[in-house]
Amino acid sequence: MTLADKYKKATEIVNAAGGTPFPVTTTLIEIIKSLVEKDQLDFILAFESSKSQTLEQLRKSSGLPDDEIELKAKALAKKGFIFNQPSSKGVMVYRILPLINVGVFEYTFMQKLEFSEENKKLAALFTKLFREIDGVVQKSYDGVIDFMKHMPAVDRTVPFQVNKATGKPTTISINKRLERPVEYALPTDNVKEMIEKFDEIAVGHCFCRHHKDIEGHACKQTDMRENCFTFGKSARFTTEQGFMRMIDKKEALEILLKSEEDGLVHKAYHPNFDTTRDETSVCNCCKCCCGNSVDSQIGPIVNEAGYLADVDPATCSGCGTCEQYCHAEAIAVDDDGISKVDETRCIGCGVCAYFCPENAISLKESKRVVRIAPPRK
Repeated sequence: MTLADKYKKATEIVNAAGGTPFPVTTTLIEIIKSLVEKDQLDFILAFESSKSQTLEQLRKSSGLPDDEIELKAKALAKKGFIFNQPSSKGVMVYRILPLINVGVFEYTFMQKLEFSEENKKLAALFTKLFREIDGVVQKSYDGVIDFMKHMPAVDRTVPFQVNKATGKPTTISINKRLERPVEYALPTDNVKEMIEKFDEIAVGHCFCRHHKDIEGHACKQTDMRENCFTFGKSARFTTEQGFMRMIDKKEALEILLKSEEDGLVHKAYHPNFDTTRDETSVCNCCKCCCGNSVDSQIGPIVNEAGYLADVDPATCSGCGTCEQYCHAEAIAVDDDGISKVDETRCIGCGVCAYFCPENAISLKESKRVVRIAPPRK
């Protein structure tokens, strides 16, 4: 196998590791070439048949001795290609990570990067890749929309629960009609309570905004960068690799408060999209840079929502503040001068209720998956 063949195969393996595979283009291969050394390729190729392996399994698949496996795994973990953490039984597991959701892109740009020519080139390559993906989505638009109908929710919105103008808690209406009792684990719907659950909390840069920064495009909504969190095992991994830093609960809560003041939406992530399991991370997303807001949307946005914005027409002044801050373009002032909610797009983040100067917006319980199609160009 030639060196070019090895890079192509390694790219295919990384690409297949996650739930968001991309066409293996020259750009994608160039990204892998810029991050993976030649002598690390064979180690990545060892994950072709299984993306998660123990040390014993890697001995067979890679043909490498233990010390070399450890050396290469640690080096590639530092670049976001390998997740090397022990299982719940204490067995070290090595898992190949995808390019995106969650993998190389996120881990690369959540750490503090120098504005070097090398990093600018890498940021430009990712931007080029995203443009190529946008072209593929548009070319196969009908198929993408059909696929979107069956996609699992990638993240879960955790709502704001206060109104900025009054300082009072947002009114939250709970649907109390229970036709048949169902037992299930209720995910935490208060981000502050979520922070209290964890003893290990790490914070790093918002990879979306940091990526834009490296390219010279500053966020229009906030000057915050270091405000995305990981918890537990993920916090240990991200700090060991230098992507994030450990913080205490006090600092985490301070960061969350500032994030809400800037209107950043809380998005929680769970293992394998299973919301009955504890959160692994929380992003605080802006409207203009983050890939899960419509301003930067390329593919479908699929989000688990727990609430729905509800406007009191008698109190609404039609000022349009809610429309200005909505990440999903789910609320707008209608011809009667009253804000109206598009229930098919609202993710229940509560940002509109937070900024409403009249405190005219409440939240009502509405557990559902929201699917927002990318715009057809």
